[in-house]
Amino acid sequence: MDLARALAVFGMYVVHIGPPLSATHGVGSWVRYIADGHSSVLFATLAGFSLMLIAGRREPKTGLAGRQAKARIAIRAVILLALGTVLAMEYGGVIILGFYGVYFLLALPLVRLSARTLAMIAAGLALVMPQLAFVLTTRLSESVQQSINAYDPLRHLSEVGVLDLLLTGFYPALTWMSFVIAGMALGRMDLSAAAVQRRLAAIGAGLVVGAYGLSLLLAGKNALRSTAEDGASSSGSGSASMGSGSMKPQLSFSDLLAAGPHSGTTFDIIGSVGVAILVIVGATVVMDRLPRLRRLAKPVIAVGTMSLTAYVGHFVAQSVLSTPAGTGTQQSWVPLLMYVLGAIVFATVWSRFFRRGPLEHLLNTATKPAKYVR
Repeated sequence: MDLARALAVFGMYVVHIGPPLSATHGVGSWVRYIADGHSSVLFATLAGFSLMLIAGRREPKTGLAGRQAKARIAIRAVILLALGTVLAMEYGGVIILGFYGVYFLLALPLVRLSARTLAMIAAGLALVMPQLAFVLTTRLSESVQQSINAYDPLRHLSEVGVLDLLLTGFYPALTWMSFVIAGMALGRMDLSAAAVQRRLAAIGAGLVVGAYGLSLLLAGKNALRSTAEDGASSSGSGSASMGSGSMKPQLSFSDLLAAGPHSGTTFDIIGSVGVAILVIVGATVVMDRLPRLRRLAKPVIAVGTMSLTAYVGHFVAQSVLSTPAGTGTQQSWVPLLMYVLGAIVFATVWSRFFRRGPLEHLLNTATKPAKYVR
């Protein structure tokens, strides 16, 4: 899981610091395209998996332990919402942490469900919520949005308000909860079992081929068009700068047939979940069966153990170092490689002396009052 988290973090780096898709070719284009949207989806899926580590990995915690686990999740949710709001004041709607806070709160009633039930809920949301979001978005006039935002305290603090968190933002809960719940389902499975690994690999591949293949068949050349990259415009500009908390897309019914990054369609959700499953299962298999590679990958795994620190840190570093994002004038991979190397070096050194990353330690400390829940 830590290896998968590190890959998700580096994928975010690619989107926020690397050159735009229009300036890449060959392997670089594939790296950029896979990172767009899929890295944040992998991040959200792993967040759902992490909830199960708190609520009970294979068997849900019950009684006092269950109530304390829910309290820990709720505290984390509030802290992430607060931290996300603070960061959004500087960096705009690209910040995913506030959305995480909402995901965690919405996931609380589901933490005791079985893997099968969670998978069915995730599938149902993937089939229904994009269409519901489409209807709500198309019927939501600018004046109504302004009226809602006028009474939204979060909107007075940053560019990400309640409406953005639920419907109109870059990672709206209405459609993104499918990823979190899918991750929760994975958390309830025995991923070390070979039979489970084979079954999940087949499911992941089937979801990818089925979703993207059917989208290409129905939508043609526009099937994989990006609605909005991770906090950037579809031209590929990075997002250390201020951005709108809402995508405010001009949607037509044909857009529901697309599967591009952040299109928020059923095809996008199903295909992206398939990619996340393949990455998680692939990382699990590689680490289990190739112990020598596991030792070589320890510096990268270290980044995954402190993914929150690595994620927040790259935004702060971009501001402090004035690192330009990938734009028409900045098309080099060098800044990205330097950030990846910097994160690996920092995580490797830090992990030699401390069990958790800086922000992970603070977050863990903040949840300790949950032990007083009775």
